[in-house]
Amino acid sequence: MVCYFGFAQYMSPWDEKSVLRGSPLYMAPEMVCRRQYDSRVDLWSVGVILYEALFGRAPFASKSYAELEEKIRSNQPVELPPGARVSKDCRDLLLRLLERNPDARITFEEFFTHPFLDMEHMPSAECIIKARELVTQAVQKDQEGERAAALTLYCHALEYFVPAIHYETERQRKDAIRQKVKQYVSRAEELKALLASDNKRSFEEARTSRDVLREMSKDQPRLLAALDMASTAIAKEEYGSDDHEALDVYQQCLGELLLALAAEPQGRRRELLHGEIKSLMTRAEYLKKHIKMQETERDVSLDRESLAESVRGSCSLQ
Repeated sequence: MVCYFGFAQYMSPWDEKSVLRGSPLYMAPEMVCRRQYDSRVDLWSVGVILYEALFGRAPFASKSYAELEEKIRSNQPVELPPGARVSKDCRDLLLRLLERNPDARITFEEFFTHPFLDMEHMPSAECIIKARELVTQAVQKDQEGERAAALTLYCHALEYFVPAIHYETERQRKDAIRQKVKQYVSRAEELKALLASDNKRSFEEARTSRDVLREMSKDQPRLLAALDMASTAIAKEEYGSDDHEALDVYQQCLGELLLALAAEPQGRRRELLHGEIKSLMTRAEYLKKHIKMQETERDVSLDRESLAESVRGSCSLQ
C-alpha cells in the first residue's frame, strides 16, 4: 500500500471502504468520488508518484483542495506535459496507471511484467551468473565471425552486468565487474562500427529498390504514406537528432508496411515490399542496439560517479 501521513487518522476496523482517506493529491478518482474502491487505487498512486518523479509536479497540482477535487473528478484523460520526452514504454505505463476508470487501469500482474519496469534485470545475485553465460556465448560467436549475433549477445550480457555492479557490495569485485563491462562495451562498439559499414552497403543497394517501390505504389495512398514515414525514420536516424523518436517512427511504419504486405498479391511489388520491410527491420534493430549501448555506457558512468561521490563523502568524514 502506498502510504502518506499528511492526512493520517485513526480508522476503525469496521470503517466502510468508501470512506475518503489519505492524501488527496495521490487519491484515485474512485476514492475522491466516494465510490467503492479496492487495491487498484494503489496503482493510480504509483502513477502519480512516477509522474512527479519524471516532471517535478503531480498531474493534478492545485492551489486548493476544491481545485484538486474538480480536476480529479473530471472525465478528461490524463495527458503528459507538452514536449515531454519519455520512452514509448514509459509513456504507456504512466498513462495506463493514470487511467481514471479502475476497470480499464493496468492490472497488478500487467504492472509487474511491464517492459518499462524490467524486473528481469533488477540487481540480484543471479545477474552476474546470467551475464557470464551470455558473454561466453558472445565471445564464441565473435570468434566464429558472426558479428550480428555476437553484438546482440554482448548487449544482452551488458543488461545483466550493469545491475550486477549495483548489487555487488565488495569494492574489488565491483571494480573487476566494471572493468569487464568497459571491455565488453568497447568490443560491442567495434562490432557496431563493423556492422554499420556492412549495413551501409546494403542500405545503399536498398535505396534503388525503395525508389522503384515508391513509383509502383502511387495508386496505394496508404502504402505510399507508410513509405514516406520510413523515409522520415531513416532521415531522423542519419541526422542523429533523437534516436528514440526515430525508433518509434520505424516501428510505426513497419506496422503499416506489414499490414500492406499481408494484403499485397504475388508480384514484383510484393517482392520489393518484402525486401523493404527486411531492410527497415535491420535498421530498426541496429538502432535499438545503439540506444541500448548508449544507455549501458550512461549507467556505467553514473555508477562510477556515484562511487566517486561516496568516496569523497567518506574522505570528508575522516
